[in-house]
Amino acid sequence: MAGANNMLASFSFPHKEINRTNTDHPMYHPLNNYHYAINHVSGKTTTYEVPSSFLSSSKKKKWKTCMATMEEVKVDASSFSKLTATVNIRLSNEVNVVKKLMKSFPWLYSQNDSLDKSVEKGIGFQLVSTQVDPSTMKPKMSKESVKGWSKCTSDQKDKDTGCFTFKVELVIDADFGEPGAILVRNNYEEEFYLDTISLEGFFHFSCNSWIQPTQTSKQKRIFFANKKITLTRFGLETSPSKIKELTNSTKENLCIFTKSNTRGLKDLRAKELENKRGDGNGLRIASDRVYDYDTYNDLGDPDKGAKHARPTLGGERDPHPRRCRTGRPSSSTDETAEKRIDTLTSSIYVPRDEVLEGARPAEFLMGTWKGLIRNILPLVATSSNKNGISRDLADVADLYKTAPQVDQKGLNRFGLLNFLDVTGSINSMFKFETPKNLSWDTTSYIRDDELGRQTLAGMNPISIEKLQVFPPVSKLDPSIYGPTESDLKEEHIIGHLNGLSVQQAIDENKLFVLDYHDIYLPFLERINAQEGRKSYGTRTIFFLTTMGTLNPIAIELSLPPDDSNISSRQVLTPPVDATTNWLWQLGKAHVCSNDAGVHQLINHWLRIHACMEPFIIATHRHLSSLHPIFKLLNPHMRHTIAINATARESLICEDGTIERDFSPGKHSMEMACAAYRDWWRFDLEGLPSDLIRRGMAVPDDSKPHGLRLLIEDYPYANDGLLIWSAIQELVDSYVNHYYPEENVVISDKELQSWYSEAINVGHVDLHEASWWPKLCTPKKLTEILTILIWISSAQHASLNFGQYHYGGYVPKRPPLMQKLIPQVHEIEYAHFVADPQGYFLASLPSLFQSTKYMAIIDIISAHSRDEEYIGDIKDVCTNWPGEPKIIEAFYIFSMKIKSIESEIERRNVDTRLRNRCGVGVPPYELLIPTSEPGVTGRGVPNSVTM
Repeated sequence: MAGANNMLASFSFPHKEINRTNTDHPMYHPLNNYHYAINHVSGKTTTYEVPSSFLSSSKKKKWKTCMATMEEVKVDASSFSKLTATVNIRLSNEVNVVKKLMKSFPWLYSQNDSLDKSVEKGIGFQLVSTQVDPSTMKPKMSKESVKGWSKCTSDQKDKDTGCFTFKVELVIDADFGEPGAILVRNNYEEEFYLDTISLEGFFHFSCNSWIQPTQTSKQKRIFFANKKITLTRFGLETSPSKIKELTNSTKENLCIFTKSNTRGLKDLRAKELENKRGDGNGLRIASDRVYDYDTYNDLGDPDKGAKHARPTLGGERDPHPRRCRTGRPSSSTDETAEKRIDTLTSSIYVPRDEVLEGARPAEFLMGTWKGLIRNILPLVATSSNKNGISRDLADVADLYKTAPQVDQKGLNRFGLLNFLDVTGSINSMFKFETPKNLSWDTTSYIRDDELGRQTLAGMNPISIEKLQVFPPVSKLDPSIYGPTESDLKEEHIIGHLNGLSVQQAIDENKLFVLDYHDIYLPFLERINAQEGRKSYGTRTIFFLTTMGTLNPIAIELSLPPDDSNISSRQVLTPPVDATTNWLWQLGKAHVCSNDAGVHQLINHWLRIHACMEPFIIATHRHLSSLHPIFKLLNPHMRHTIAINATARESLICEDGTIERDFSPGKHSMEMACAAYRDWWRFDLEGLPSDLIRRGMAVPDDSKPHGLRLLIEDYPYANDGLLIWSAIQELVDSYVNHYYPEENVVISDKELQSWYSEAINVGHVDLHEASWWPKLCTPKKLTEILTILIWISSAQHASLNFGQYHYGGYVPKRPPLMQKLIPQVHEIEYAHFVADPQGYFLASLPSLFQSTKYMAIIDIISAHSRDEEYIGDIKDVCTNWPGEPKIIEAFYIFSMKIKSIESEIERRNVDTRLRNRCGVGVPPYELLIPTSEPGVTGRGVPNSVTM
């Protein structure tokens, strides 16, 4: 009888291959049979022999009849009692330091009995079979094997990163069956990160999770093997795509067999989901991995006083999606508000595996330090300027062009420059990177054509709409907000329509509008009551030129009606002299301020960050890691909960970046809630539906994407539709593989629970809306998943990673305004006439306000070195082993994404496309799939990474 190692060598790579010529219907066999099959993308099928100890005796007999044409493999099953698992782990930084010290100075720890004992305890591993033991009706399990650090040799670890690779021998019975899961216990005193476990090269466990010590978590961690999802009966494999060919009785038999064959894992799957759901009680601690829901009741700090309190987001008054629950106690003065944390000493709870890891924390810290340094000089300049206002545009330009000469030697006394990774002149530390738009055009305000271009190819290209009726009509209550009809008249625009009447221009799809009237007007009294904040509800009419570009031809600025006889509305048109020129520039600045607020509060925060979080929480609570939909969504869920928690700490909270840097101020999140209540619809968040809703496209089956754009050169839409279609085709193939019939979708309890909870708990304030898609068919499932993946990848990229390059020169795109446009009867008008540029600069944020804002958008516009971009398929074969159709679908998707990148680069040099190519026109790169690290203005990550 040969030893275990010799016998295992008979099925370790390289293997004897059995090639089949019929590639149309390749024969794939589940791992609980004699052969493991891989169908490469090329179509070649290779079958490898696997240990017979993974087979029950009854299956061996049945399988022999099915495999009569194959070469018989004779093995002694009793010999396969030991299997070798290769384990990859990573220590936390603290534990890695201790291990290095122990290796170098063991005598320092010789008296530390507690540490020595904990080190020797090691990590416990225990295999779980997919089969149950008839005598106990519980899953068959191997004996627990324990491995200690001391047994890890030096060539099995990366000393610098704390990564270890070691082997563990696991003992199983001869009739163990197929391994379906592995239990892991951490007997050390510190956590470690378990990356992967590979069992003899055949079974792979993608763990990717922090394992807590037993004194923190008594429960063993459960990880399931990556394997093909099949319906199996008596050794005959039936993939989901073949279900339609079977009779109803055969389908029933297959399902019965599958349930009995995998019931060894059923309880473990339920237990793992139960652990992640928690019980909804108690304070969550950093080591927990519990996903639960709560309202946004932690944005204010009422214990500091009433002015620091903020309303709860979520509920009848301010409807809003739910966030991840932390369980922190109530504040002392308001039991409905959660107590704020000290962000200098702690962080908001997120499930342990959601915490940002790798290079991201260090990059974020480095960006923060650089931002602080870049704000030193503006702070000094503002302090020396009584009003904090830039004296002229040169003050702003100097932020990019020059920097003071500083004594580098003195500054580096404490190694600060080394920490900040300074590789060039110290001067570069005190100046901001030049935004791409500023590189092309250094004028003090945004040009008319550039304002039009940015509605189609800027950082907020999803607000522009076709003008449906003129004058525009408000949906607000006229008894509160005045007449619903706009003050815009035909005489305001008729001279800019190239000879067309207004109705002809509408009928020929020549008029478009940015309409922020109804969004802002209900909040303007409160906004304008704040110090240093002044805003309007704006409407801007654009005319489509023969060159395919948009030109603004009228701006309406509205304030809430009052009791005076003075109109609360004014209309500006393109200038005819110096006075109207400066009024026009001020009007455009207010339009950009409105646009910046809607972009950040509604289109970015609400529609992406906030609305995605409930789906992510529900996914972890109801979809097992074995579930095909969990596997599909997992790359698109990473980082979002952690980044949203960071936003609650410093961005959307009381006195956070949003309140400080945008015109709505402390009423910002209430505006987002109003948009969620009155306007947001999940079913219209997909790109084609959104374009049609805004009137920017009409259905047209003869076109490649099933619609026709009304503006042919619409860079965001043109590039976005390529990515949308690629995602949709991948999801369609994926869903139809696992869910070929309606009843498979309807009968999937995990899937139905996931979707139901995301709506009825995560989006409970809108759960009664009739527009939610019904999860009842494969087509509807494809629609839902495509929207989720689109939002978290390409839609987020288009709105986030251009913020610095499009918004980094504040005079062109101010996030807030400090003055209204002066009226002839006002005292301010004389000041405006005397010094129009000074009035313009005084209306903008101060220099210090500008640089604080620039520092923030510089950080959040940056890509990490660890970024994972759409189309990356490095883990596909690991996550879907034995699934050749799925692997092939991902390979096709990856190739399409690469071709999309080439197509976008081709478009960006096409001189016929004036919205992305030409003098003073930067290329549109936000939807180019890949990017280098840093602030590049391009790149589509898989998930919401900032």
